[in-house]
Amino acid sequence: MERLFYFIYQYRAFFTFLVLEVFCFWLVVKNNEYQGTQFFNSSNTLVASVNGFSQSVRDYFLLSNVNATLSSENATLRRQLEAYHQQTYLADSVAAPPVADSTGRIDSSRIKRFDFVSAKVVNNHVDLTKNFITINKGRDAGIEPGMAVISPLGAVGKVKLVSEHYGVVTSLLHIDVMVSSVLKRTGHFGSVQWDGRDPGVIRFNFIPRHVKPLVGDTVVTSGFNSVFPEGIMIGTVSEVNLSNEALTYDLRVKLSQDFRKLSFLTVVKSVYKSEQDSLEQVVNAMAK
Repeated sequence: MERLFYFIYQYRAFFTFLVLEVFCFWLVVKNNEYQGTQFFNSSNTLVASVNGFSQSVRDYFLLSNVNATLSSENATLRRQLEAYHQQTYLADSVAAPPVADSTGRIDSSRIKRFDFVSAKVVNNHVDLTKNFITINKGRDAGIEPGMAVISPLGAVGKVKLVSEHYGVVTSLLHIDVMVSSVLKRTGHFGSVQWDGRDPGVIRFNFIPRHVKPLVGDTVVTSGFNSVFPEGIMIGTVSEVNLSNEALTYDLRVKLSQDFRKLSFLTVVKSVYKSEQDSLEQVVNAMAK
């Protein structure tokens, strides 16, 4: 404290000058309308800038919570959309049984094919030939191996393993993964499979040569298996190749999702997957 007093005493002339300057400035602003207006306008602008900066800082640190909320809301909206699609499909079917009870409420258990759970990416690889993604949802959230994983921009992969609280997803950027897909404009289906090279491009196979695919055509999931819902975005055709002797095209598809920027995902729970898989296994066994 003694040092503080000594410092003030030593520079008493400067502090006196500073106090007088502030007092004079206040008198000018108070007694002159123009200077007062300019001062308050400038001070308001400065305060607004400072408040805007501080709010931006707060928003930045709240982004994680905001993204988690949006991901959860996205999963809820997907559930509602799936119920709506199934309701519309049944309403258009002549032989469809009623899906509403006596009060007029929709019996969602009779029309829902998919359920959705939001999850956060906690680990992700794109630089290997067999890439995996770790998410923060596992068995306790109802996640099981074989479930599809999607993002707001498109298909991402399929659940490989689960623990109580975490899941490991086989990424589309895995050379052994094939996903049944369809060329949206023509309706012809094939499968997409990564060749282990560019993490932004995937190959689309088995499109016959009589089809006329175009650069820019949209590729989506076909829905022919019990994993992915129909119509999930894969990407757009970026390159069309057809050799003289080939029976099918060699198509390159630019992925709609940048796998380097994965953050929040949605796990798709197919309600009737076990039933469909069991039936198809019986048919395959009979065909052998």
